[in-house]
Amino acid sequence: MANTFSKLELASAISDKQEISQASANELVQAVLGTIMEEVKNGKEVRLMGFGTFSKAHRKATTGRNPSTGESIKISASNRPKFKAGKGFKDLLN
Repeated sequence: MANTFSKLELASAISDKQEISQASANELVQAVLGTIMEEVKNGKEVRLMGFGTFSKAHRKATTGRNPSTGESIKISASNRPKFKAGKGFKDLLN
């Protein structure tokens, strides 16, 4: 199982690094993530240089198969969030 880093832990780390209150850091994290989600929902790409790009990806309708019964099922078209890591982020991991 992979280690996880929660939104609360992110706010705590920001609070420590920026010497601001935990409440202020939590509000900041909520505002940033909420803004990213709202802009992507509205069809915009959110580019954070050195980090990555958030966007909306459309998936076409398709036919799938129920693994239990083998029956064909229709999978509706939908929009999904997409993230592409930037060069700086990729370089950091290698």
